[in-house]
Amino acid sequence: INAVAGAFSEDLPVVCIVGGPNSNDYGSKKILHHTIGLPDFSQELRCFQNVTCYQAVIDSLKDAQWKIDTAICKCLEESKPIYISVCCNLVATPHPSFSIQSLIPLSLPPKQSNQMGLEAAVEKAAQLLNSAVKPVAVAGKKLRLAKAQAAFVELADACGYAVAVTPSAKGLFPENHPHFIGTYWGVLSTAFCGETVEIADASLFAGPTFDELETVGFSLCYKKNNAIIVEPERVVFPNGPSFGPILMMDFLRALTKRLKPNPTAYENYRRIYVPESGPLQSEPGEALRVNVLFKHIQKMLSSNMAVISEAGDSWFHCQKLKLPQSCGYEMQIIYASIGWSLGATLGYAQAASNERMVLCMGDGSFQMAPQDLSTMLRLGQRNIIFLINNGGYTIEVEIHDGPYNVIKNWDYTALVDAMHNANGNCWTTKVKTEEELVKAIQIAMGEKNDCLCFIETIVHRDDTSKELLEFGNKLAAINSRPPKPL
Repeated sequence: INAVAGAFSEDLPVVCIVGGPNSNDYGSKKILHHTIGLPDFSQELRCFQNVTCYQAVIDSLKDAQWKIDTAICKCLEESKPIYISVCCNLVATPHPSFSIQSLIPLSLPPKQSNQMGLEAAVEKAAQLLNSAVKPVAVAGKKLRLAKAQAAFVELADACGYAVAVTPSAKGLFPENHPHFIGTYWGVLSTAFCGETVEIADASLFAGPTFDELETVGFSLCYKKNNAIIVEPERVVFPNGPSFGPILMMDFLRALTKRLKPNPTAYENYRRIYVPESGPLQSEPGEALRVNVLFKHIQKMLSSNMAVISEAGDSWFHCQKLKLPQSCGYEMQIIYASIGWSLGATLGYAQAASNERMVLCMGDGSFQMAPQDLSTMLRLGQRNIIFLINNGGYTIEVEIHDGPYNVIKNWDYTALVDAMHNANGNCWTTKVKTEEELVKAIQIAMGEKNDCLCFIETIVHRDDTSKELLEFGNKLAAINSRPPKPL
């Protein structure tokens, strides 16, 4: 259920199919196993109600087809998970519909924009943006939900604005685009990106989510009175009306035709931009630093890879990676379930077998879900996993430190070797210096290219990104606000 909740937060259409009691037991008042000891078989369904958009219980063949089709339609229409429980004595029973005719493809009515609303919204947006001196465009995570990534790129090509992404939208806009300026994340933004967005006198946000973490404790300083927010099916104007239903793709494509080219914000960004320097040079044999680790991860990335960023300090290091064309990227920031990324990597790699996953996760996160790695081995996946071992939950240390953030250290490479059990392709190593890291990456990319490669990196407990320090400070302040007076 935790994974389904995470999928709900990311607008992912997941079909969760579970086995249910024998259909004859419904209403029998019997107490069955896998329950909490009550003669009520809806316990599990009620748990899933808050993390799925539709629930169906298949306890009869009579209405099974209708229930399942309805559930799948809801899943696709809302792009949210659904829950289908099938009674255990019906699972292998052929449904009569399969013997009558060939399968009829499922059909959904297409969503449409309100044309009058679309024209009015485009007119108002064009007027605001064309009258601005230095407008910018910012891509948000719901671009993917709206299937509007291509339309947003077309708009960026046409208008010449400086273009940024929110942290959870990294990878949805090509980072080799000539006007891409980085990640807009308030005080955690990549170099000079935050300043460019926040001094803009007009901005177009396409698909943003202004939650607590994306806004660094609701501290963003962009000019809200001049910001147009484009949601998947609605356009919201500052201090004014909202228009809908308007599909984001329709709006962006219509607006593209009305915008005047204006590269002023990007030109200003170019004038002030100073490239960030790399980490300090390591001394021979010096203990490995996390920024050195990510320097070498950057060098190994290619277009046939995908980066998976675990919740924690990996968020901030991975945001600074420059993704090659077509290199995928995934993070989970709203639900922020520690340990989510191992299972996500398993699923991503199975669906995109031509890509090689690069997973960056901490030791605390790994301890939540190590069994997923065993399944990776069974399926013959060749992911590269960088386990950052610093002996604790680093992000939690920076928000609210305590003894509960210290974890028992494992022999991680030995654990993976035990799962491997000389069956399949797997290579593990433990690195403590830059020299050892460089050699490990060379092996993973070379002679062990067809293997699952598990690289445990030993780093200091206090070795964090500067962004995590700022993030922890902001979140600690938000969490420690006193109650409102009675």
